[in-house]
This record gives sequence, C-alpha cells and structure tokens, in this order.
Amino acid sequence: MSITSIIQKAALQIGAIVLVEPEYGLVGHITFKNGKRSVFTHAKLNINGFASAELAKDKAYSNFFLKQFGYRVTEGKTFFTDKLCAKLAYPRNIDDGFDYAQQIGFPVIVKPLNLSQGILVTKVHNQAEYYDVANKIFAIKSGLIVEKFYTGNDYRIVVLDNEIIAAYQRIPLFVIGDGKSNVLELLQQKQEKLMSKGRKNIIKFDDFRISQKLQRQNLDGDSVIPKNDIVYLLDSANLSSGGEAVDFYESIHPDFQELAINITKDIGLRLAGVDILTHDLTIPMVDYTLIEVNGSPGLNHYAASGEVAANRVEQLYVKILQTLENDS
Repeated sequence: MSITSIIQKAALQIGAIVLVEPEYGLVGHITFKNGKRSVFTHAKLNINGFASAELAKDKAYSNFFLKQFGYRVTEGKTFFTDKLCAKLAYPRNIDDGFDYAQQIGFPVIVKPLNLSQGILVTKVHNQAEYYDVANKIFAIKSGLIVEKFYTGNDYRIVVLDNEIIAAYQRIPLFVIGDGKSNVLELLQQKQEKLMSKGRKNIIKFDDFRISQKLQRQNLDGDSVIPKNDIVYLLDSANLSSGGEAVDFYESIHPDFQELAINITKDIGLRLAGVDILTHDLTIPMVDYTLIEVNGSPGLNHYAASGEVAANRVEQLYVKILQTLENDS
C-alpha cells in the first residue's frame, strides 16, 4: 500500500478531502473540515519545521549537534568531490577519506551525505572497495561519510511528539535455501513474495553490494543454497532494499522510548524515525549507537509487513492530519 493511499484512508476518518495529482500519485492537497489546507509530497507532510527537517537530512550536521547533546552517535567524517573541495576552506577529498578509513580501521561504512532509503550505503573492507563505492557516490552526490562500523541489531523507533508510534527491527535482505534453487532464483521468489504484499521495485538484482556480499561468503548467483540455510545479501537493513521488519512495538523498553522521544525533541522535530543499533530493545538500556534521525520516515514498506503494521501506520497518519488541522 502506498503512503498516498494510506493518507487518503486516514483523511476519510477525519472528514478531510484529499486531491491527488493523478499521473504519479505522489503529491496531494488536503482540505480539512475547518477549512485549513495542507500539502504532501511523497511521504512528507508539513508536520516538521523546514529548518529542522533539513538539519536531520544532513547526516553530518545532525550528528554534530546530537553528539553535543550527549547522544552516542557514530564516529565519522565527511569527504567531498574535488570540485567542492576547491571551494572549501578545509577540504577533505576522496584520498583523505581512505586515509581516515585506515585510521579508524576496516571494515567501515561509506554512505552518501544526504540520500535516503539506504542508497549506496556500503560496508567496505579494503582499499579497492572504498574507492569503488566513493566514486559511485561522487558520480551523483558531492559528499560522503566514512563511519566506524558498529555491531548490534538495527531498530527504527517512530515518534510523533511525545508518543511512540512504531518500533521494529530491520533485517537486511536475505534468502532461505530450499536445497534446489540457486541464489538468483531464491531472490526472484523473494521479490515475488514482497510484491504480493504490495511492496514494489524492491530488490535490485544488479546491485554491486549483493555481488560483494556473496563473494565474501564464497558464493555467487548460481550457488544452490542448502535447505533452511540463511544467506544475507546486503549489510544495510533498509526495508526499501528488500529488508524485512520484525515488530517490537509492544515490547520496547521504556528506556528506549524515552531516548527516541528526547532525540526527536532535541533535533527540533515532531515526527521522526530514530534509527539505532543495540543488542536488545526490550531490556533496560545499557548501550546503543544512534545511526541517524529521519525527518520523513518512509513507512510504506513497514505497513506492507502485516495487518497490524498497516493499521498502526494508518493511525499515525490520522494523528498527523489531526495535528495539522488543529495547529494554530
């Protein structure tokens, strides 16, 4: 189910009228019962202030401030294309990025400075992989981040004002062997399963990260996987690249609820997806790493993971629309 259709369903519950641009169905206009109006584009509504949303979008800036506020953020540095370096007072280029990766120790995470949905986020193990990924990023963006690699389970906690709306673990793309199908066949089966749940254009079969991940396991696309063996195909756990969600809404510990609410407030947001690594979200908080804060969390893939999740996302959008309607 698309976010646009979820917004339309939520609007019906409060008597609002939604007009959607028909060609792509991504942009809409909302008229509330009290006459107020608002707009949305993709998953973005006018719930967060513009400056706060832009701050959250830039991973380097948001990490700086969140670290100053005492949160355990990832250790990392930004690096830039030669074209941008020529304009900077303190330039750091692609080679400086490699030197930094060596300094903090491989493997490292390399990711674009301000892209979403896990695009080109890559776990890098050596010099060749670093330059390959860095050049791919610089072909479309002018900045990247090199980050220390952290262990732990990947969780997203969705906050609206002082309330936890959703909490779920994100599992990276994987396949389960049946003893007769090769990796590519298993991937195709997985794609069909995800699409049957309403998730579209999920798995990019030519993603270089899948090939690298298979190579590190001495596998390739033609490898037949033994029955019930699990093979992970990506390190990034984004649902938009084929990951799966395991719901923790009913069991998230109050420590992590408070953490996510405070992070959202301190970065100046009302709605946020707070992404953390920790070993167990259900017990008192001992350790965690804050990966990032997303000011416009895309929840359509989570909504497609089951009826409970779909209802939870729909009720989130009911609350967002009510907030937009009633804000002075």
